[in-house]
Amino acid sequence: MRTATVSRNTAETQITVEINLDGSGTYDNQTGVGFFDHMLDQLSRHSLIDMTVRAKGDYHIDDHHTVEDVGIALGQALTQALGDKKGIRRYASCHLPMDDTQVRAALDLSARPYLIWNVEMPTPKIGTFDTELVREFFQGFATHGGITLHVDQIHGFNSHHIAEATFKAVARALREAVETDPRKSDAIPSTKGAL
Repeated sequence: MRTATVSRNTAETQITVEINLDGSGTYDNQTGVGFFDHMLDQLSRHSLIDMTVRAKGDYHIDDHHTVEDVGIALGQALTQALGDKKGIRRYASCHLPMDDTQVRAALDLSARPYLIWNVEMPTPKIGTFDTELVREFFQGFATHGGITLHVDQIHGFNSHHIAEATFKAVARALREAVETDPRKSDAIPSTKGAL
């Protein structure tokens, strides 16, 4: 079973994340940040990674630490669940349309974290959620998940749709990248022999 449980406790946040890479996309995410929970639900559902997230943060300041630290913990859980990465497809991409928006996500589970982020939110808020936190989540996730992640907004004018399309596009790419490659299920997907 490719599963992991990670707890991250700091003076700012208390977070527990459980994932199953071979799940069916079931989720139970409670971070105290409503819109973010909705985005995590999308990430789980469209990646088919079972996900349970519990987070408490310093909401009296803002949602920044909670969102960023969940990204960090999820990235750590992904790294743990993937193990030596034997047999995975490793690379994947997705062009995802959502109403007015299209977002492209391409990723490599390389153990070489790098984030390219070409996404512009037209508004600073979605409800009470700071739109800049979408990037902060993916920065933490990519860094601690060892993911080379490129996210490009092709077009879009609705901030909610743009944010949701980024989570769904990354989810669909992640779903493919973590899958077992039936043609090479016994090998590390690298000429170096390690990732």
